[in-house]
Formats: sequence, structure tokens, C-alpha cells
Amino acid sequence: MNTLKLLRPAVTGGTILSLCALAGAQTHATWPADWNDASDAALWAFVGNAGNPGDGSPDPVGQVDSPYAIGRFEVTAGQYAAFLNAVASGADPYGLYNPMMDTATDPGGYGCNIKRTADAGAYSYSVAADWANRPVNWVSWADAARYCNWLTNGQPEGDPTAGTTEDGTYALSGATTDTDLLAVVRKSFAAGALYGIPTGDEWHKAAYHANDGATGNYYEYPTSSDATPTSLFDDPDPGNSATYDDMIGAPYYRTEAGEHELSSSPYGTYDQGGNVAEWTESVVLSDYRGLRGGWFADAGEALSADGSAYGLPTLEDGTTGFRIVQIPEPASLALLAAAGLAVLTRRGRHGT
Repeated sequence: MNTLKLLRPAVTGGTILSLCALAGAQTHATWPADWNDASDAALWAFVGNAGNPGDGSPDPVGQVDSPYAIGRFEVTAGQYAAFLNAVASGADPYGLYNPMMDTATDPGGYGCNIKRTADAGAYSYSVAADWANRPVNWVSWADAARYCNWLTNGQPEGDPTAGTTEDGTYALSGATTDTDLLAVVRKSFAAGALYGIPTGDEWHKAAYHANDGATGNYYEYPTSSDATPTSLFDDPDPGNSATYDDMIGAPYYRTEAGEHELSSSPYGTYDQGGNVAEWTESVVLSDYRGLRGGWFADAGEALSADGSAYGLPTLEDGTTGFRIVQIPEPASLALLAAAGLAVLTRRGRHGT
């Protein structure tokens, strides 16, 4: 199996919390009424301040010239199970389901507990309620791109074809090799793109930018803080906390979406640090796709604005998942920006 690799690590620390502290119900950020209704505003965070400078040097990251919307949460096991039931109930030629997703199959127990059963030659997929709102894992960059195409095509049912998974935002056309997948690029809205994997710049801005105008102010961590997050699982959330450093351990390893309800980024995203590393569109070192944000067993190296990772686009791993962005009509975005929907202001690590 291809190994996820760290790039530009910035070592941080964290506190391992005893499992005995996990008893009782936990609060979380507001969830959508329907996780599979892409029109539900609770799924999205609006990122304005178009034309902001990038973060760092000599290769600044985070400059985005247009407003956009990004998922407030990582794509969940429940959302991905709905995708599988729609397009992989018959044949699954692109391996959208990895058997390691089933915790009973994954020897490390890291799976997201999506189970597949066969009934008269047809597959069906299910995930228990206590797993459904935790992030999906064991997904490749290619799986994420096919999920985005499915959303763009209106979440149809049917075998993987141009009308379901193979065209839409990405012209995949059956691509399965690393070489072919590295050549895939996002289409424009005019060409039919609606939902996609965030670029490295889109991902970084949503996580770290201070949301204080078109400035070059960025936080060090995606929890609206320059201080290292704790790996506390208190209720209520104490703020500036994230799921990393084996915070909760078996069997879940990952917290539910938005569990750290007071630890969002300035734009209102959750879990861009910890839980699972997230795919980006960016091609890294010519041969890899980017991964950002660290993961549940990470000691903290990749949670900071200077930390990132990368993997081959066919990599499927217990530490990797994804979130998505909307690619709306530019004119609509301009109206949203004019309406002043991005109103939170915070002081960044490069701020004055």
C-alpha cells in the first residue's frame, strides 16, 4: 500500500485523554437537517475576502481570487454510503468501496464501519448511526473526484458512467492509474462543474485565513488560534481543540463532525485539523496529490499552517478522507460577497 508522506512538518504536541472521560452525550456544531441535501446551508461555509495575499514564502499558499463555499464538515461515512448505494449497488469497477472501510475487515480497526452486503447479486451499503456522522476514510483522490461528479450530476442512481461518476466536474472517463489521475483538472462552472475537491489554496484559506478582509493575516492553526490545539474531548468544547494524538482511541478513533463546536476556523469550518487528512486538487512534487490537516493518530506535525502531506491519487488509507467545495456561478458569488456574508473578523499571526 502506498504510504502517506509528510511535507514541511511543524511539530506540535497534544494531550491524550483517558477513555473514561468520554462517557455521556457530546455537543457538536449545528448539523444539516439532511446530510445528503446539498442545498442545506448548514453544510457550507462561505469564504469571501477575494484577492487576499497568500501565506508564507517563498511559495505562498491561500490566495484565492474569487469567493467560494466549502464544506463545513468532512464528508461523512453516511454521505459516502448514500453515494455507494446510488452508483455501486451492481458492479463496482473503480473500487469505490474498500473492504477496509468495515472495521471487522481492517486489521487496525480504523475503518469507518461502512458494511457491504450482497443480495441476489446486488450490493447494499449501510453504516450504523453512531458511525454515520464520522468522516469517511479509506478513500482515494479518485474516489473523492467521482463523489464530486456524482453530486454535480444531481446524485443519480446507476452504474458508473459519464452521467454518474465519470464526468461532471472532472473528466475521469475511466481513469484508474496514477498517471491518468494526475492529469485530471477541474472544469469551470461554465463547463458544468458544480462541486469539487478544494485546491490547496482554497483549503488553506478556509482553514487559516483570519477572515478580516483581503489581508495576508493567517492563524497558525485551523481553530482560530496561534496556540497549539489541545486534544481534549470535553463537553462543552473548551475551544482550540482538535481530534489528534489518538485522542479517543478504539473503536471510533475519529470524532463526529463538528464535535469541537467552539474550535472552528474563522470562516466556520470544522475539523480541518485532525480527524482525517483531507485530499486537495493540488499536484505536489509532480507525482502526488496534496493532503492537508493531519489525522487522528498524528502527533500534531501536520495540523499547523506549515504542515502538509501528499499521496499518490490511488492511495487509500485509514487516515485519509476529504471535504468538498461548491463551484457556483461567478455572478452569484459576487452577489454573495456584496451582501457581506463573511463578517467575522479576527487578528492573524501575520496581522498588524
